[in-house]
Parts: sequence; structure tokens; C-alpha cells
Amino acid sequence: MKITFYGGAKTVTGSNYLLDSGEIKILVDCGLNQGSKYSEDMNYEKFAYDPAEINFVFITHSHTDHVGRLPKLFKEGFRGRVIASKPTIDLASKALPDNLNIITEEAKREGRESIFELKDLVGVLKLAEGFDYEMPINLGGGIRAILHDAGHILGSTIVEIQWQNKSQNTNNKSQTKTEKIYFTGDLGNPPTPLLQPPFFPKDADYAVVESAYGSRIHEDRSSRKIMLENVIKETLSKGGTLMIPSFAMERTQELLYELNQLVNHNQIPRVPMFVDSPLATNLTEVYRKYPNYFNKTAHHVIESGDDIFNFPGLTFTRTVVESKSINNVRGPKIIIAGSGMSMGGRILHHEMRYLPDPNSAVLFIGYQVQGSLGRRILDGEKEVKIFGEKIAVNCKIHAIGGYSAHADQ
Repeated sequence: MKITFYGGAKTVTGSNYLLDSGEIKILVDCGLNQGSKYSEDMNYEKFAYDPAEINFVFITHSHTDHVGRLPKLFKEGFRGRVIASKPTIDLASKALPDNLNIITEEAKREGRESIFELKDLVGVLKLAEGFDYEMPINLGGGIRAILHDAGHILGSTIVEIQWQNKSQNTNNKSQTKTEKIYFTGDLGNPPTPLLQPPFFPKDADYAVVESAYGSRIHEDRSSRKIMLENVIKETLSKGGTLMIPSFAMERTQELLYELNQLVNHNQIPRVPMFVDSPLATNLTEVYRKYPNYFNKTAHHVIESGDDIFNFPGLTFTRTVVESKSINNVRGPKIIIAGSGMSMGGRILHHEMRYLPDPNSAVLFIGYQVQGSLGRRILDGEKEVKIFGEKIAVNCKIHAIGGYSAHADQ
């Protein structure tokens, strides 16, 4: 068995690994290389292998940097099997069309072709097969795979691949040994409000492990809900609007779960709250389908009859008209919208309106990459440009770092 790293090595994004037994070729992940835009030049480059020769693609989870180039693989000839957990297939089928819209718009602005087209997206999703955790998957040629819970986002997996390795012993007799390699994908950061802790492999011959935060220790997660409660109370007491730029997948659902608890226990005022994101709304519906993937605490809450992603005062807005109508709702109120780094999406319209308001606030609950609007606001810039217009930043700025879904050191 031979392994080649084609992405996700010496970089965080573009995860892409090839296992080759000589008879069967297996890809693990086919992620988009992400920088300041989706249409990075690297994503236009042809794959370094022939996609038509790939027999299987395992997707560890549905984040763009792990699944985003899958339609491009189809475009260049792949017709094998795509294997992932059932939630991952569902989440990817919602998120990839959103990616395509962004990629297409960027390509138009730059006067170039899109990295892939709708027919490629539709085609590759038809090849996708969803499996449960811990179910053996026979790949032929003496190779089998098992998906384990990675605890990163809903449906995230550690991919275990086994094969028979023949060798000669000291007596020159042939012997066969089962060998295993584990691809962790992105590992979770327990404890989390919704998910189980990651599976812990104990018998690996080889392991490919994520190390995005391998050199640091995260902030204590136990205090984050208290910090969230305090920020909400402070902003609402002034009659202001609390804006929360949030990633549509996992981060928004975790936030809703914690807001649901705060509302149900009367720890925060009952004010209008909005999830102003069609993608986050669609992904939340997927989360509702898979309560058995949640941890015991969340599962118990659901069994008690509580809709953990809904509560009095919460509104999901899909259409542009619904989004604009939020402006007609007087504060105090809370708006959750993408993108998580304020690099696009509906949050920009709300920031244009409320960043100048000293009674309002913006709360960042995710990493803000250098150069992003979110990072500039977080770093204390007093004036930013949104849609070419200069906007004063007079509102309060908050950040909670305990929401990372990645394992630390």
C-alpha cells in the first residue's frame, strides 16, 4: 500500500490523500484550497493523478476544505464510489450548491470559467453512498473500511482502512498481517453541546492526524455560555442589536442549542432573534434528522419534547424580503447570519446598519482570518468599508474563543 499527500499537508485546507494498493486506488477527501476567495488558482489546476482511475473517495466530513473539489473530480473523469456517513452526504448536498454559487460569481467577476458546473455537482452526488458508524465496508482486493465518529461536526468521521500485507518471515516463509491506517479528518474538541467525543484508535499501524491547533491549548469551553449570556444581557439592556457572524454548519446549531437553554431557563430576556441565512436554515433541518448522532445530554433534551433548535422569539429567514424585514423590528434583538468572518453574506447588510450604533454590539464566535472584515473589526479599526461604503465602527466588539470545533494539543 502506497500513500501520497496531494493536499492538507503543510497547509490547513485542500485535504486530499491517495492510497494505492496497486489494484485499488482510494482517495480520502477532495477539499477546496481556501484563501481570500474560493476561486484560488490552485483549485483550477488539474489533479496530479487521473480521476478516472480512482475507485473510491472517502469524505471525512462536509466542510468545504474536505469536500469542495469533489464535483471537479467528477468533471475530470471520476466515476467511482463516494463513501461517507449519512449526515455528511445530506450536509454536503446542501452546502455544495452554495459553494457553486460563490465560485460562479467569483469566476464571472474575474472573467474565467467556473471550477465546476451544476451538472458535475449533480453527477457526483449520485455516486454518494451513506454508511453508519462502525459498519464494515468491503472494498474488494482484501481491503475494507470502517467509519468512526470524529466528533468534529455532525457526521464527521475517522476513516479506518485495513488491508492484508504479505511478507517473508525469518524462516523465509510467507506470512500475512492485517495492517491499518486511520485518517482522522478534523478531530472534535470535546466536550461539545451536541456531539459525542471522538473515537480513539488504539491499534493503528499508521495514522494521518489533523494538527491545525497542535501547537496550542484552547480556552476553557466551560465558561463560554456564561460569556454568551453576559454579552446578550449587556447589549439588550441598552436596547441594542447583537450581531453574531456565524458559520452556517455546526457553529450556528451549537449557538441555537445554547440560546435555547438560556431562553428556557429565563437567563436572558425573550427578544426577537433571527437566523438570517438560507444555508444555515437548510443545514439545521439536516441536524434535526439525526438526533441519534448527538451526545446523551442533547438526546435526552430532545426526548423530553424540547426542539433544541427552536424557541419562542426565534425566526428563520430564507428570502431577501424576509431578511430586509428584520430592519423593521426595533431593538433589542439578536441577528445570527453568515458569513462567520464577515467576508460576505447577509451579515454585511446588518453590519452596515448597526456597526455605527454605540448601543449595539457584534460578537465573534469563530476564528477571524487575517485580512477579513471580521478581523479588521476585531482588531479595533474605527472605520471599515462594506460594499464600497465607509462605515464607522462605534458599537461594542466582543469575541468568545471557546467555540472551536478542532482538537488542540
